[in-house]
Amino acid sequence: MVQEYTYLAVFSAVFTVILGVTVDLQEMTVKDSPTNAPYTAIAFLIGSLTSILAGYIGMRIAVYTNTRTTYGCCEETHIGFQSAFRGGQVLGFVLVGLALLVLELIMICFKATWFDGAYDALENPSEEQTSELVRRLFELVAGYGLGGSSVALFGRVGGGIYTKAADVGADLVGKTLKDLREDDPSNPGTIADNVGDNVGDIAGMGADLFGSLAESTCAALVVSSTSFELIMQPDALYFPLMITSAGIIASFFSVLLAECSRVTEANVQTVLKLQLLYSTVIMSVFLIPVVSLLPVTFSLPGHADVSQWTAYGCILFGLWSGMIIGFSTEYYTSNAYGPTLYLVKNCEQGPAPNVIQGLALGYLSCIIPILCLTATIGYSFQTTGMYGIGLAALGMLGSLPVALAIDGYGPIADN
Repeated sequence: MVQEYTYLAVFSAVFTVILGVTVDLQEMTVKDSPTNAPYTAIAFLIGSLTSILAGYIGMRIAVYTNTRTTYGCCEETHIGFQSAFRGGQVLGFVLVGLALLVLELIMICFKATWFDGAYDALENPSEEQTSELVRRLFELVAGYGLGGSSVALFGRVGGGIYTKAADVGADLVGKTLKDLREDDPSNPGTIADNVGDNVGDIAGMGADLFGSLAESTCAALVVSSTSFELIMQPDALYFPLMITSAGIIASFFSVLLAECSRVTEANVQTVLKLQLLYSTVIMSVFLIPVVSLLPVTFSLPGHADVSQWTAYGCILFGLWSGMIIGFSTEYYTSNAYGPTLYLVKNCEQGPAPNVIQGLALGYLSCIIPILCLTATIGYSFQTTGMYGIGLAALGMLGSLPVALAIDGYGPIADN
C-alpha cells in the first residue's frame, strides 16, 4: 500500500504542475480580474491527497477490524456482525464527511482569496459579470473532483486487478493443484487474497466513490451558477452540499436500526439489504426541509420557471433509482434467488454452459439499471436541465455512507 501511494503522490505532483502551467495560466474573460493560477492546481492536489487519505483510513480500519471480527464470531454471530459492520460504518461516514468538509473549506478559502478580490475590482458589477465570476469560482473548485477521480483510477482499477489476480491465483493453486479448501491457511496465496480485498475493495472502492461524490457535487455547483436566482441566495447556491448532509443524517439513523436488530446467520443478508431501504425512506423525508432552501421558483437555461419541488423530484428519482439498482443487483447475484440457482444447474453440465449462461445472466442483469438511469436522466433533463441531472446524481449518492458501510462489511467479514 505504501508503494502504491508513493506512485500516486508522484503522479499527483506532476499533474498538479501540468494543471498549473496550462489551465491556471489562462486569463479571465472579465476585465481586470486575476488569473486562475494556482487555484485549480491546488484544488486538484487537495482532492488527490484527500482521496489517498480516505483510502488509507479505510485500510487501517479494515485491518484493525478483521481480527476483532474473527474473535467476535468465535463468541457469537451477532458480535462478529457488529464488529464488521461498524468497521464499514467508519469507512462510510469518514469518507463522505471528509469529502464534504474539505470541499466546503476549499470553497470558503477560494471565495475569500480569489472571488472577493475579483468582485471588488469590478465597478458596479452587472448580473452577467457576477454570474461569470461565480461560474469561474466553481470551475476552480472542480479541480477537487478531478483529483479524487485521478486517484480512484489507480486505486480502483489497479487494486481491483490485484485482488482478482490474487484471488484467482490462490483458488487455482489450492483447488486445482493441491485440492485445498477455499481460503485454506496452508495455502500462502490466501494472504495475497486477503491483502487484495483490502487494497481493491476498501481503499480502491473508497477512492472511487469519493471521486464520484466530489465530481457530482462540483458539477452541480458549476451548473447552479447559471441561475441568477440561485447565485443571489447563498443557501440555495450551497444546496448540493446540503443534499449530501441530509444523506449523512439519514444514514446515521439507518445504521442505528441495524444496531437494534438481532442478527443471526439466517438473517444477515436481510438486515444488510434493509439498510438501503431504511436510508432511502428516511432521506426522502429529511430532504423536505432541505428543499425549502431553494427559491420557490428559479430560472435555468432553457427552463424559465423551475419550482423547488421539481428539483426535489429529480433528487428522489436518483435516490430511489439507486435503491432499485441495488436490489436488482442483489437479486441477480444472490444464491437465494432463481438466476444464480439456474446457473448452478448449468454448471453441472460442464464449463462451456457455465461460461455461456454466466455471460447471458450478466447481460440480463444490466437491463434494470439501464432503465432506471434512462428514466432518471430523462425526467431530470426534461424538467430541470443539466442542474436536474446533477441533483439526481447526488440523490443516487445520497445513501453513500450506508452503501459504503455495506461494501466495507464484505471484505472485513470475508477476511
